[in-house]
Amino acid sequence: MPIILDTCSEFLSYWEKHKNLPVKEQIEGWASEYMVLWPDLLEKQQQNYRDIKEDWRNIAEEKVFPFLHSRLNPMKKAHANLIKCIKPIHRSAMKIFNIDNFDVLYVIYIGIGCGAGWMTTLRNSQAVLFGLEMIAECNWTDSNSLKGLIAHEIGHAIHGKLRQDPELNQEKGPWWQLYTEGYAERCEHIITGHNSWHEGTGLNTSDWLEWCKANKSLLSRKFLQLVEEEADVSPFFGSWFDIQGYKQCGYYLGHEVILDLEKKCDIRKLALLKDIKLAIQPILESYISNG
Repeated sequence: MPIILDTCSEFLSYWEKHKNLPVKEQIEGWASEYMVLWPDLLEKQQQNYRDIKEDWRNIAEEKVFPFLHSRLNPMKKAHANLIKCIKPIHRSAMKIFNIDNFDVLYVIYIGIGCGAGWMTTLRNSQAVLFGLEMIAECNWTDSNSLKGLIAHEIGHAIHGKLRQDPELNQEKGPWWQLYTEGYAERCEHIITGHNSWHEGTGLNTSDWLEWCKANKSLLSRKFLQLVEEEADVSPFFGSWFDIQGYKQCGYYLGHEVILDLEKKCDIRKLALLKDIKLAIQPILESYISNG
């Protein structure tokens, strides 16, 4: 069953006392007065940056806290819509995918840029973390965008449950990322009942989907190039990166790959796919040759 941990009232109490202080003091107060109430959640975020050899305080100072004041109202709007949408979408997902005992902890918090949505584990449970600071940055505050985001993260949770790998960390690397994000995007569309593409909403690039479709060959070539060079594929997925001005195109590309794989295998069986590279690379190559 869905359980919601909502930390927003505590954040607002902290923020009221710290909003006029220097950014460095705001950051220290965030950790010592707000996030200290959930030390496991604080540690999860800090570990996220240790894993990529970044200082969480530097990220918070440069990319998050200078913008919190201007994003406060959008965060409040997103918060209200999350509270309204999480449980109905969770129930729909259980019914559509016929999954019993699907227990997920949903956490609504204001963090340090780890993601608008993040499927992980917390308190010995599968958990989905919704970072309001990133939701506001992406401008995914309306109910339709958030329904897509919620369904996407539930897709990750379903994938983890079916693979008996709660955090989807059995494997690593770009092929695994393209596969898991594509799978979650396909689940998003199945759960919402339409091609919601929440990644393309709220962006300045209003032609996001049309551009992705027109440049599937380019995206495939770029992805294979980065893999060949053993380079970071963040331009395809990170909200602070882009490809020719278009963000998060990897979700589109992964979804297209899953659609092709689904022609031979249903979505539940695709959750257990092995030999990820062997399955995906020929599809990307076909997009290039057909481009």
